[in-house]
Amino acid sequence: MVQQVPENINFPAEEEKILQFWSEFNCFQECLKQSKHRPRFTFYDGPPFATGLPHYGHILAGTIKDIVTRYAHQSGFHVDRRFGWDCHGLPVEYEIDKTLGIRGPEDVAKMGIAEYNSQCRAIVMRYSAEWKSTVTRLGRWIDFDNDYKTLYPQFMESVWWVFKQLYDKGLVYRGVKVMPYSTACNTPLSNFESHQNYKDVQDPSVFVTFPLEEDENVSLVAWTTTPWTLPSNLALCVNPDLQYVKIKDVVRGRLLILMEARLSALYKLESDYEILERFPGVQLKGKKYKPLFDYFVKPPAFVFQYKENGAFTVLVDHYVKEEEGTGVVHQAPYFGADDFRVCMDFNIIQKDSAPICPVDASGCFTAEVTHFTGQHVKDADKNIIKTLKEQGRILVASTFTHSYPFCWRSDTPLIYKAVPSWFVRVEHMVDKLLRNNDLCYWVPEFVREKRFGNWLKDAHDWAISRNRYWGTPIPLWVSEDFEEVVCIGSVSELEELSGAKVSDLHRESIDHLTIPSRCGKGTLRRIPEVFDCWFESGSMPYAQVHYPFENKREFEDAFPADFIAEGIDQTRGWFYTLLVLATALFGQPPFKNVIVNGLVLASDGQKMSKRKKNYPDPVSVIQKYGADALRLYLINSPVVRAENLRFKEEGVRDVLKDVLLPWYNAYRFFVQNVLRLHKEEEMEFLCNVNTVKESPNITDRWILSFMQSLVGFFETEMAAYRLYTVVPRLVKFVDVLTNWYVRMNRRRLKGESGVEDCVMALETLFSVLLSLCRLMAPYTPFLTELMYQNLKVLIDPVAVQDKDTLSIHYLMLPHVREELIDKKTENAVCRMQSVIELGRVIRDRKTIPIKYPLKEIVVIHQDPEALNDIRSLEKYILEELNVRKVTLSTDKNKYGVRLRAEPDHMVLGKRLKGAFKTVMTSIKQLSSEELEQFQRSGSIVVEGHELHDEDIRLMYTFDQTTGGTAQFEAHSDAQALVLLDVTPDQSMVDEGMAREVINRIQKLRKKCNLVPTDEITVYYNAKSEDRYLNNVIESHTEFIFATIKAPLKPYPVSTSEKVLIQEKTQLKGSELEITLTRGLSPPLSLSGPACAYVNLNICANGYEQGGVLLLENPKGDNKLDLLKLKSVVTSIFGVKNTKLTVFHGETEIQNQTDLLSLSGKTLSVTAGSAPSPVSSPGALLCQYINLQLLNAEPQECLMGTVGTLLLENPLGQNGLTHRGLLYEAAKVFGLRSRKLKLFLNETQTHEITEDIPMKTLNMKTVYVSVLPTTAEF
Repeated sequence: MVQQVPENINFPAEEEKILQFWSEFNCFQECLKQSKHRPRFTFYDGPPFATGLPHYGHILAGTIKDIVTRYAHQSGFHVDRRFGWDCHGLPVEYEIDKTLGIRGPEDVAKMGIAEYNSQCRAIVMRYSAEWKSTVTRLGRWIDFDNDYKTLYPQFMESVWWVFKQLYDKGLVYRGVKVMPYSTACNTPLSNFESHQNYKDVQDPSVFVTFPLEEDENVSLVAWTTTPWTLPSNLALCVNPDLQYVKIKDVVRGRLLILMEARLSALYKLESDYEILERFPGVQLKGKKYKPLFDYFVKPPAFVFQYKENGAFTVLVDHYVKEEEGTGVVHQAPYFGADDFRVCMDFNIIQKDSAPICPVDASGCFTAEVTHFTGQHVKDADKNIIKTLKEQGRILVASTFTHSYPFCWRSDTPLIYKAVPSWFVRVEHMVDKLLRNNDLCYWVPEFVREKRFGNWLKDAHDWAISRNRYWGTPIPLWVSEDFEEVVCIGSVSELEELSGAKVSDLHRESIDHLTIPSRCGKGTLRRIPEVFDCWFESGSMPYAQVHYPFENKREFEDAFPADFIAEGIDQTRGWFYTLLVLATALFGQPPFKNVIVNGLVLASDGQKMSKRKKNYPDPVSVIQKYGADALRLYLINSPVVRAENLRFKEEGVRDVLKDVLLPWYNAYRFFVQNVLRLHKEEEMEFLCNVNTVKESPNITDRWILSFMQSLVGFFETEMAAYRLYTVVPRLVKFVDVLTNWYVRMNRRRLKGESGVEDCVMALETLFSVLLSLCRLMAPYTPFLTELMYQNLKVLIDPVAVQDKDTLSIHYLMLPHVREELIDKKTENAVCRMQSVIELGRVIRDRKTIPIKYPLKEIVVIHQDPEALNDIRSLEKYILEELNVRKVTLSTDKNKYGVRLRAEPDHMVLGKRLKGAFKTVMTSIKQLSSEELEQFQRSGSIVVEGHELHDEDIRLMYTFDQTTGGTAQFEAHSDAQALVLLDVTPDQSMVDEGMAREVINRIQKLRKKCNLVPTDEITVYYNAKSEDRYLNNVIESHTEFIFATIKAPLKPYPVSTSEKVLIQEKTQLKGSELEITLTRGLSPPLSLSGPACAYVNLNICANGYEQGGVLLLENPKGDNKLDLLKLKSVVTSIFGVKNTKLTVFHGETEIQNQTDLLSLSGKTLSVTAGSAPSPVSSPGALLCQYINLQLLNAEPQECLMGTVGTLLLENPLGQNGLTHRGLLYEAAKVFGLRSRKLKLFLNETQTHEITEDIPMKTLNMKTVYVSVLPTTAEF
């Protein structure tokens, strides 16, 4: 049996229960077992570092991966999902360096590499438990037990194999290159690493003079933001083609040379300088200047080597631009890539030159730079400036804000520095990379063409070596002169060549191993460098399966991967390294499909920072709102289109409030009514969703069609990996289901239009809820599982097609059922929705709540077919807009409707400035026809200016000469025009007030956590001018009762009543006090007898008669069982035969039968076999009254204060007299010894006397007042 669904839900708590369910039944592994013989869908998981906690970027990428892999499984594929860990490299080493206070290589040498790497190994998986906990809590199904780690020897061996393939192809070389360098981590970074963390910083900005040797009164002026590079200056560079000038600085009285276009960098006014001479830059070529420092001039070796080769000379190159600086660029060839290239081109340095690089691994000046030895280069800037000022070589010193690269790990500024490195050749295969990139399907597509494509076009050779310790060692053994090089590609090869047994491949395990030279060069030793950790992650497709040493066939059959996903920052990271290695190794791309997400930023647009604490902790957000809400918030945002998302916690809350809660409430409402159907109609609800009968109800056909259209859209878009189009449609469907279908069909679903129609509506809603759960399962795995576990018991076993239905995540996704798609009906409902929404806008604009009915809505549309569609759904417009009448028309002129325009003063005034006044006048004079055209096209030209929607506000006016149209308010969209009659009408205002009363009662019900089947009585006390509110309630009693389904009575509340809640409220200037009490007070005549009863058809002793038995009296007391029922029948109806049998229909009533469950039914009593079926009259057969005890407690152990008396029984016999009425009323409440008075009203002003005929009391409530005794005075 389906379980009752609680009104309130704690989403996080329910998700925890689902996690326990998945764990108990090992659902993920079971899922993999079920699919093992299906076609493979290959997925690569990019490895994160476990040295930090997961953040929203990880959660987002993990959610995307989980959605796609769940979808692939539910589409009929087998999807291995292995978690990976990046264990080597800077992130780990940086943590150890901080902890142990290690400042450079000498500190590591002191402690030893073995100990250093042991420390690194100890923290590699520091947060792995937190990762596993968070990833699992998010609902992501991924295998942590069968994971891969980059520190596994098997993984490292495959990395060696990858490198050897590249080496054997001639793609590996050793060279010196100016590279981004992290002084905090003592290692160079690759170009793509250096682009990962740019920041706006304030650096020194200095203009430095370089006097010419030929005339020291004339100086070249260069500009730099890195004063620390000036001690290493070897040349100056100018653009050969651009114009340079020699000027006289009027203020300083100095002669200077710089680019003419850059004079503004030094001078604000032209009067500050005098141009003496103009010439192209090429004329400066070869001119010698006076060096700034003599560090690399004094020693003879340097003088001969550099001075003779053209050092301290002006060079020319087109990289010098006119956009910044002075057009004269100082050259420090070992600290700038362009400087290195230019100085190499002019032979100032050669490949075998001793580098002018007086900066150590930690970024501090070496002994050559005597003035600043030991100072970190960035700290030395101010001292260098001070020294040059004292020498008179600084023209201007200030600061400059610009974007500068920082180390992605240590968050410290990078420098550019020449270092010897090992490289993989990439530049020669750029065309192949671009071709392979074109074979990959990117979502969104612009990333492939723009961001990634542009990066590939400018790809440089990849520096893969790092001067570090904790990483996969580069497997090159070399002679001292590097003439002999042996590249090792496997453990067995190393064991064979070294003669040693190898079990681990880290530096401490293999650095001591040597290989005999084959060329007579003695012993070959391993180079000290390790691989860049990006080389390892780029090798993961092969290394995770230990290819080619194991799983060779499995890998080759499944390569390239079907799917990967990461953030947009990986276009210069993992995506790039994957593509380079796959292209170099196999000539093909490594993946077929990739989803690229944007970055998740803090709410203020800043990068999320633990230090700044500018974002909420992910774990606390999950604990507060649940994983489904967080998943849906992230996926339904611009971040899935590779744009950035400003994370706001209230956004997660809104998803819960606006999507998950309404969806849950629709599900709860459905279950509530299935249970009601079972209780009231004794019908067990089972549905075969594969054979849904065609409903005569248009909204049933519409929602089924709309669902199938969604399924079709889902199939198409998910196959194209466009999550950013799918999620909004899914969310929109939840809105349509809850706010349209369920809302419009509440009465049908509650059974108010008959059982058959109710079942049809319930089947429709069930089909849609189940299909929605199956579609949403990859997105919101928890809530869909929660609903499915309850809904699945309602699935007709005949309909089950899946072998295992334990979890919704075992089920295959639904396929489109084309026969249910009805676009005509979808369009018709869409038109109806537009009309309703337009009407709501008018109500909102006029602040007329929906509770207050209005006379008429007029819908004007030029398409007669559209009007026919709207006519077919007229009753829903009447209900949803609470109007009395719908009028349809194609003629707006009949109603005198005109359009007029007002300019948006702020927008247009700012844009048009002086022309605004003229344009404003012309806008106001535009005709209605011109404005209608503007409505259709979205643009209009006024006084030569093209205007759009945001520039003009359109308003409707009514031609006052047209009779009776002033009562309308209008609103329109591109298709329909809606007029709503907003004329005040007292009867409608009164009804609105009655609806307000209903609203207050229902809110109190909710406050008490009451469900519709809870029996209550509602008491009210209204205070208003001229008894207005009392009159409204009294005249709308039946209207109110029809909704609240509970007796509504004026004060006072009987002392015997159990009060549930009492509250005073203000209602449009009136005061209303409402009290809810437990149980039914004697109900209104329209609601039937207060006590449970059965009608009887008695066939015994040769004759047939009809009558009634009360199954309890008073309410809740003196309940009959079968034995008592037979006894009473014998007594009242004079049946002598004691062997009576009681039937309900053809079913014999047994001793254990709960007779109260049969209340309102007709029972047959016979002395023999089952009688022929009798029809139920649907109401109590005999005349009756209800009793309400007013001012006393019941006696004789009775509790009920409400009862029922039959005025006759059997039918037409034993009529009750006034005296009998007093006697029986006292008997009902156990008050036989007390005197009573009976009244027709609770205020006891209309007493029932002997003069009143008993038959006039039929179906009324009689109020019982107990007269006090002397003891009570």
